[in-house]
Parts: sequence; C-alpha cells; structure tokens
Amino acid sequence: MRAVIEFCNSNRSLGTDEVIRKLEQIPDVDVIVYGCLGNCGECFYAPYALVNGEMIAAPTAEELYDKIIQAIEGEDDPYAWIDEQL
Repeated sequence: MRAVIEFCNSNRSLGTDEVIRKLEQIPDVDVIVYGCLGNCGECFYAPYALVNGEMIAAPTAEELYDKIIQAIEGEDDPYAWIDEQL
C-alpha cells in the first residue's frame, strides 16, 4: 500500500526539509507539502507530519523521520484477511 505523508510548509523551520528530501527517495511513498494543515499548535512546537491521515510528532526532525519509517513499515496489509480466508 502506498503511504501518503503530508507536511505543513510552516513546519519546515523545525527541520522537516531534510525529512521530506529523504522520504521523496523512497518508492511507494507520496510526499505532499501543504501551506497549512490546520495543526498550528503542534506545528509551532515540534516537527510533525500526517502519515496516512494520522499525526506523528517528535522532538527532532531526525526522530520524526524514524517514527515515520516505523509507521510505514508497521502498517498491516488491509487485505491480509482475504488470504487467511482462502
């Protein structure tokens, strides 16, 4: 399943530029940068992103990258139950 990772342009001041560059190199990952994601409180205090609609935040951009990778790798295949039924 393709992962969709959304960033707020205003959050780039907290170091998410490098995170965005790294994620854009990963196949099956769509990175989208919006002018605003409407999470101004979080955006002001910590690097964050939405991974398939779920907010992930971390104290540093490097930690955010690691959390995003964990979230992507930890996703279950939504159709796995079909194989179990066959």
